[in-house]
Amino acid sequence: MKGDLFASEFMVQPAVAPGMTVENAKSIRYVVDGEMLARQGAMIAYRGNLQFERKGQGVGGMLKRAVTGEGLALMKVRGQGEAWFAQEAQNVFVIDIEPGDVFTVNGRNVLCFDSTLSYEIKTVKGAGITGGGLFNSVFTGQGRLGLVCEGNPLVLPVSPQQPVFVDTDAVVGWTAQLRTSLHRSQSIGSMIRGGSGEAVQLKLEGEGFVVVRPSEATPQKPQQH
Repeated sequence: MKGDLFASEFMVQPAVAPGMTVENAKSIRYVVDGEMLARQGAMIAYRGNLQFERKGQGVGGMLKRAVTGEGLALMKVRGQGEAWFAQEAQNVFVIDIEPGDVFTVNGRNVLCFDSTLSYEIKTVKGAGITGGGLFNSVFTGQGRLGLVCEGNPLVLPVSPQQPVFVDTDAVVGWTAQLRTSLHRSQSIGSMIRGGSGEAVQLKLEGEGFVVVRPSEATPQKPQQH
């Protein structure tokens, strides 16, 4: 059989190393020898002897998910084999987290990660109890983290002299040393009179980096169980 579909650029090549690699712009391949974790429903193909097990979100996880819609529903993948992960044809990226690193990321952007990484669902400091995307997953340890983003993300440096303001629906994640708070750029009265609607942003101060997606979040589709 011939045709463009069977060109080498689309054909999966033999794995060269265990663990996580970028297969193409939209998917990640994970060569499993033991276990790893991934977003529920994100597996698009696998081969080998693998088992998939739904994993809880920890104490309070369901409450936070119900409040914000940003809960991180995970599955554990065990065994020996290869699995491919993707999320609605979003772009994929891999981050190497080293000992001492702390990376905060919105649950909707997590695709898969090494079991050597630890994560907690935490409230964004300074964000109170209302608004969008205010519960995030905080990753520590050593390993690789696979992320998805609608389009190519912007990585903005933050310095003590120049804080960065980000729409709460567009923020993907940020590094450890940044302080967060909510910033109101417009009065409620102005919004009622036809303002831009960009009334509240996440303000990040300190020294580090913030990752932003080039579009605002769309409503989450219900996950199939």
